[in-house]
Amino acid sequence: MSYRTGHHSEYPQHHRPHDHGRTPARRPPVSQAPAAAALTKGGYTLVHAGKQVRFGPVVFWIVVGTVVLLGMWSAATATYFTFRDDVLTRLIARQAQMQYAYEDRIAELRAKVDRTTGRQLLDQEQFDKKLDQIMRREATLESHATALGAMSDITGSIRPPARGGAAANDMPSAGIPKPSPISDTVIFVAPPDREARLESRAPANVGPPATRFAKAGAVDDVLGRLEGSLDKIESRQLATLNSAEDSMESRLRRMRGVFSDLGLNMAQLEAATPRAGMGGPFIPVKLPANAGPFERQLYRINVTRAQVDRLSRTLALVPYRKPVVGEVEFTSGFGIRSDPFLGRPAMHTGLDFRAAMGDPVRATANGKVASAGWAGGYGRMVEIDHGNGLSTRYGHLSEIDVKVGDPIKIGQVIGTVGSTGRSTGPHLHYETRIDGEAVDPQKFLRAGVRLSAG
Repeated sequence: MSYRTGHHSEYPQHHRPHDHGRTPARRPPVSQAPAAAALTKGGYTLVHAGKQVRFGPVVFWIVVGTVVLLGMWSAATATYFTFRDDVLTRLIARQAQMQYAYEDRIAELRAKVDRTTGRQLLDQEQFDKKLDQIMRREATLESHATALGAMSDITGSIRPPARGGAAANDMPSAGIPKPSPISDTVIFVAPPDREARLESRAPANVGPPATRFAKAGAVDDVLGRLEGSLDKIESRQLATLNSAEDSMESRLRRMRGVFSDLGLNMAQLEAATPRAGMGGPFIPVKLPANAGPFERQLYRINVTRAQVDRLSRTLALVPYRKPVVGEVEFTSGFGIRSDPFLGRPAMHTGLDFRAAMGDPVRATANGKVASAGWAGGYGRMVEIDHGNGLSTRYGHLSEIDVKVGDPIKIGQVIGTVGSTGRSTGPHLHYETRIDGEAVDPQKFLRAGVRLSAG
């Protein structure tokens, strides 16, 4: 860098010693224009690698001043932080606080994710548990329906709910499969992997996706409706069972009342009742320790039904049914009456049923034909021995369709109505005897009416 002014010649003169006393040679006058130009263009020049860059004085001093100010600012800042440790400490503490806050936020987000995951796992576990409970309950109701189906002679057929009825409307169209109305139970089909995942069956014009809470609420609502449907089925089964138990107990009471009203020895009649061929080892019935109310009630019904069956076989030997079909109309009752031929008081040992000639006459109980033929004033008469001292007589028959020794079943036709013997017209003379003594047949008929009323 060089600094040149207009006070010095551009080309300085050199004086040599031998030039003293010699008149210097005259040179042509140099023009003053370059010197003026150099003066006006004075400044600073940077030379590097043969290249020159000129700066004016103002720019140069601005640059120098800026560098000096920056240096002074740096020195002052360093001196300030050197003697003011608390400021640096606060900066470091603030930085650490920000880092800790960031780490706390990350930990909070992780905890939230863990809680969300745990809640989802808990919801899944609860859903699986509810699903298992529903499936076990469905299996229990299925076994109950099977047990009730085996009692169809008591309860009748169990009508399943209609497919388009209210029971079907209780279940939504999507989400959980609908229960199948077979055997009066809900069949819930579990997913193959047993994960109990709900199938998404959104309609064609779906709206915005539901949130997780909305989906969880929908699942709970579906499970609640399914449990409600199972509750209805269970209550219907219990009602059927209660009705069957009441019916069986009422029937058993009426059967025992028949023996009491007729003055018959029930134990004696049961012992004398003929039985069909049966047998097998004796295995006592035991209820399991964990038997529920349904099983206990079903056990009571089965015990009552066994008693009813035993009494039914015994009552099959008791003549409490009508010997003719149709409305019962008596032309003459049991007891003292005026004799139709002599007009004098006489004992009538039976009932005279109004009937047309040729109407069928039926046996009123099981038994065996003791006599069949002409019997004086009875005309053509059939007597049936029912055992245990019970017997019945059917007189004034026009025809006899059985012979002595034939086994007789209830309701079997043994002859036809006529007017044979001591009779004034077609009718049936019917007698009931206990140990050979005639008793009023209406006593047996009234017992039969009460028994069949239930």
